[in-house]
Order: sequence, then structure tokens, then C-alpha cells
Amino acid sequence: MQEFKIIAKTFQGLEEVLAKELINLGANNIEIGRRMVAFTGDQEMLYKANFCTRTAVKVLKPIKEFKATDADEVYEVVKNIDWEQYMNVNSTFLVDSVIFSDNFRHSKFVAYRVKDAIADYWRDKTGDRPNVGISNPDIRVNIHIAEDVVTISLDSSGESLHQRGYKTANVPAPINEVLAAGLILLSGWDGECDLIDPFCGSGTIAIEAALIALNVYPGVFRKEYAFEKWKDFDAELFDRIYNDDSQEREFDHKIYGYDINRQAVQIATGNVQNAGVKDIVSIEQRDFYEFEQPRDKAIIITNPPYGDRITTDDIFDLYETIGKNLKRNFVGNDAWIITHHEELFARIGFRPSTRYALFNGSLECEFRKYQIFDGKLKERREEGMDIKTEEERKHNLKFKPHKKNEDGEWGDERKTDDEAHYFKSKPFKEKVSKDVTKGRTSPNSRMMMFEAADEEEAEIINRHLGKWGDRKIYANRDNKPSDRKDSKRGFEPRGQKEERTERFSSREARQEARKEFFSNKGEAKKPRNEKSFGEGRKDFRDDRRPRRDGERPAHKFGGSKGGNRPFPGKKGEKK
Repeated sequence: MQEFKIIAKTFQGLEEVLAKELINLGANNIEIGRRMVAFTGDQEMLYKANFCTRTAVKVLKPIKEFKATDADEVYEVVKNIDWEQYMNVNSTFLVDSVIFSDNFRHSKFVAYRVKDAIADYWRDKTGDRPNVGISNPDIRVNIHIAEDVVTISLDSSGESLHQRGYKTANVPAPINEVLAAGLILLSGWDGECDLIDPFCGSGTIAIEAALIALNVYPGVFRKEYAFEKWKDFDAELFDRIYNDDSQEREFDHKIYGYDINRQAVQIATGNVQNAGVKDIVSIEQRDFYEFEQPRDKAIIITNPPYGDRITTDDIFDLYETIGKNLKRNFVGNDAWIITHHEELFARIGFRPSTRYALFNGSLECEFRKYQIFDGKLKERREEGMDIKTEEERKHNLKFKPHKKNEDGEWGDERKTDDEAHYFKSKPFKEKVSKDVTKGRTSPNSRMMMFEAADEEEAEIINRHLGKWGDRKIYANRDNKPSDRKDSKRGFEPRGQKEERTERFSSREARQEARKEFFSNKGEAKKPRNEKSFGEGRKDFRDDRRPRRDGERPAHKFGGSKGGNRPFPGKKGEKK
């Protein structure tokens, strides 16, 4: 069969998961984009992308790509497409549009012009025009505009692929089936142990986990796809894909779903039975406060409440209970939790080893992994266990200085493992005074200053920095203050900051310790807004992690960006 370009759309953060699924199905020329994966394949691949993938929401077949700056240009090009290849004059059709362009401000108007172009094509050809089908049309046309690039595609899926077809009812605000499957695939679970969802709701995560464990494709529940109404639909080929169960396997463990709400348990039980996985999925009414240590190895993947329908005090107490019960009753296992608010993650009390930025509907969320082990982190490391958090692994990566390598390219000069940990980079502001930079700037106009605690470290740093820039290296920073012109204090004695952080865990205690420290070392530098100390920044924390490229941190309560509802109360407050 002849190959052609295909586009599979997904949720932000699941692009790589979808790409891996498509590669396993035999897709070629994979290209990962934002909320989509482009690839090439034949008609069989198009059917499989709809029937077999768990993280795709739409599968599109592009038929025309061109450039345009206004709706009239789009109209002329669409009218000249040979629509007789894809539909008849008596076919019903529907047009939807996705616009990311300053030239096209009204997506519905663009869709309206595309509709006119298709109707006028048939009017000129036959004297008649097809009808627009609002529900269950024969042909779905998708128009995507990115700046001046226009892509006309046929929607081969129809209704969103998250609508599997196995649900008989839903609870309020259920997790999307595509997102649920994405969470499971991101965790790496493949049926090797028991899986527990202590906040199962309508049972979506439990059912998706069962389908993954049995390797049953989600398309078996679907009643209809849009491509089944296409003129070139191959019914025999699709029946062969539908009836092929050679990939299915046995599952020797168990999946447990718990919920405190009786109605949710009834709904989840009905959905599990309808999906045909009741033999391996157990749904029970149980409060998480009564969570017990599982007898066999297990993993938790769950989507707890975000606090939108219960009071602030209750939601904080719930997440504190999650942390306590995991520590007490889930030792030796891993827990994966997705939620919307940073404050709720903080109440769990663990440091995550892995995190992913995702969207649950319109809510920016994070999906975090917690490794639950007995005792303190320090004690486990003393026993020889190699336990590292994501931040520590990132910190131990070899440093890439902003200098040219032997090939004349910027960066990527590797350090040895023994020397890499000496480097601590502090990015300055974009605008740096010339007397500090000596008139030099790095490729991205940012300055890196390095500190050395002794002469041995200074020698290593000087050897690797080479001749780029004129950085100041202090061999004895305990005794030498900074001679930068804008500095009003000396260096903090080595080890004192770590000692203070251990002695003072609360934010208020750290502020008092910081004021006491600066009172002995010189005048403290005022916050940017020139307010008194403690008022300039609402959330002073020494251990704040820098944001990684492309990462969107979880929201904080009380934020109003993105249309989020302000959440009452602050961290630590109870009203």
C-alpha cells in the first residue's frame, strides 16, 4: 500500500508516550510536535493508529498544505481541491478549525469560509450542494493554521478517541481515559505487580490499567470511526485488525480500586463489568484513612481530589494523611500522584524522584513519583542504597561551560565525574555591568560566576574555564569577602548554610536565622520592592528548585492566572 502523512493529536506532556506507541505499531518517519506526533504509514497504519493507540485523541489525514494570509485565500485553495475523491454531493460534512495566527483572528469565520468553498465546489460541478451535518456527519474536515501555514485534513477518528465506549456512567469531573492511560504508561508499569488506585472514582485508571496489563486494544469497545464512512474504506482490512487478538496476554496479579463514595463505587463496578475486566479488577468502598500495607509488591497510581469541591482544611488534611499512610503502610513500593496545587504536594511530605508536567483538562498539573522506603533518607544511603532524587541526579550531571570546544562550537565540553561536582553556576541578570563581565558576554548574554572553597578547587576551575572571560576565583572564601562593586557582604562560611537549613525547618525560623546572619556579616541586601525583610517575597525558601526547560510547575493556591479559581487560605493557615 502507498504511504502518506498522518498526524495523531494528544495531550501536552504525552507526545513521547504516543510516539513510542506508534513506533511499536510500525509507523515510519516519526516527528514529535506540540500536542501531536506526525508520521507516515499506509491505510492499515491509519486504522491501527485509531484502534490500537491509548494516548491519541484524534488521527488526521492531511490532504492539502499551503500558505495564506487571509480567509479569502484559504477559500480559493480549498475550492480547487478535488473533493470528489473524498465525498459525494449527497454526503454530509462538518468543518472544525484550530488557529494559531495573528492573521486569522476568528477561527469560526475561517471554518465558515472552508464550508462555503466545499459547497461552491459541488454547486459549480453538479448544480447542487451537500448539507452540513452537525451530528454524525459523513466527512469531517479539519483546518489547522499556524501563522501563515494552512493544513487541510480529514478527521479519521470522529468523536474523540478518549470515548472508549466501556463506560455506562460517570462521576463528576472524571479523569480522561487518554490521560489515565498516559499516566500508567509514564509510570512504566506493565503488569509486573499489583496496582492500586485509592481514589478510583468511576474506575478509569483501574480499567485502563487492566487493558494495558492484558494488552487489549481500547478500540474493541468503540462502535464507529469516521474512516468507516470514507469512499475508500476497506472493511475487510479493518475486520482483520479488529479480530486479531494474538497480542493479548495473561495477567497474574490484581488491580484494586477504592473510593469512599458509595455511588462512585457502584458506577466503577458497573464500568468494570462492562469492560469485561471484573476478574482482575476489584472495586471496594474504603476510606484512605484505613489504608493497609499490601501483602504483595504493588504500585499506586492515583488522581486524588484537588480541593475544588471540599473545604481547604479537609483537603490539606487529606494530603497529609496520604503522606503519613504511604510512609507507614506502603513501605518498599512506589506511589505516583497527579494533582493541581503545589501546596498539596508539599503536604505529602516526600521529595519526588520523578515528575512530569501535564494538563488535566485546562488545569496545569504535575505527575510525581514517590519512592517509599523505611527509615530516613540519610540512613538508607548509609546502608549502601543508591537513592537519588531527580534534583540530585540533575545536579550531578557533568557541567557544560559556555565556551568554544575544539570544533569551534559553543558548549558541550565534558568534565570528569570527580571534577564535575566542584562547579556551582549562578546566572546573573541579562544586563550585567561591564566592569563585572570585563566587556565580555556569553552566547546567550548571561554571565556565570564560579566560587571555590579552597586552592585545589580553584586550580581545577581555572584549568577548565580556559581563557573565556575574566572570572574571580577565591581560594579561601571563608576569609575573603567579595570585591564586586555592588556587594555589601562577605561570603558565608562554608557549611554554615547547610547547618542553618537543618536547624531551622520553618520559613519563619529561616527568616530569623537569615536576619541574624546578615546582622553579623554586614547590611542585608533589600528585596526588589524595597520592603522590609520578609515582606518582599511571600515564599522564601533556600531549597527552591530551578524550573527545567519546558516544565510547567504545579499551580499554587490563590493564583488567578489562566482563569483558575482563587483558593482560600494559605499554606499553614486553617480557617
